[in-house]
Amino acid sequence: MNASEPEARIHVLAALREQPEKVADRWVQLQLEQAALGNGMTEAELREEADALVDALRSGLESEQPAERVVATQPVLHQAIVELSLRRARGGATPTATSLAVLALKEALLEAVQHLTREAGTLYAAALLVNRLLDAAGALCFETYVEGREEIIRRQSRQLLEVSTPVVRLWDKVLAVPLIGTLDTTRTQVVMENLLEAIQRDEAQVAIIDITGVPTVDTAVAHHLMQTVNAVRLMGADCLISGIRPPIAQIIAQLGIDLSPILTRATLADALAAAMTLTDQPAQRAGSTAIR
Repeated sequence: MNASEPEARIHVLAALREQPEKVADRWVQLQLEQAALGNGMTEAELREEADALVDALRSGLESEQPAERVVATQPVLHQAIVELSLRRARGGATPTATSLAVLALKEALLEAVQHLTREAGTLYAAALLVNRLLDAAGALCFETYVEGREEIIRRQSRQLLEVSTPVVRLWDKVLAVPLIGTLDTTRTQVVMENLLEAIQRDEAQVAIIDITGVPTVDTAVAHHLMQTVNAVRLMGADCLISGIRPPIAQIIAQLGIDLSPILTRATLADALAAAMTLTDQPAQRAGSTAIR
């Protein structure tokens, strides 16, 4: 700490101890004035959040850590800031609104300090201390916000992938995965996981991968298909690929891609007929049921 920080810390702590409700009220008011920026929260939610963070700030400043280290070293304060940021990220608040909310707390806290002292040197030192404290809080808030939004995007992307790659029960012991769009590494992994789980759960003997909706096939797509076929075979099931249209067949031939180890059919109906032969089943409909 520098020479003036201990006295400034005493005054900032006094403001948090003696005027916690006033600090929280003022902070909520400042945020409501910024409402056009969109914080995604009601006044009641802001007040609950303000009470928790003001109390956490007081607890953090009561430690012996320098102001810039308080946020990183005090678990209660650290967690309060992380929860604030994640809550706002989930609510759709912008990074700008979240950052301005933290900056508004500086103003609310310094106003409370001004009620305790008018000495210029002390106020200047208090401003420096509050800046170091809440700048660290703002940095953590922004870092958490970004990580939270990325996690939301990853989860939503995963959910979209699962929705776009359903495993369908076509017949007893026969499953199908109708693929639409580009097949990349991430999507291949989702297809493989869903299909293998369905094979185990349904005790399927044949899996059909229908690529009618795949716009084009290149070496990467062929490699992904081979990976999925090999995984299905390791589960003890046969795998067919349907939807080999003339343009796709020409591309595969021109690229020299060898799909000879895989049983292929032009249409899903042809693939189902082949699957019935492989399973040696009578034509009794088991029902077309989406498994995932």
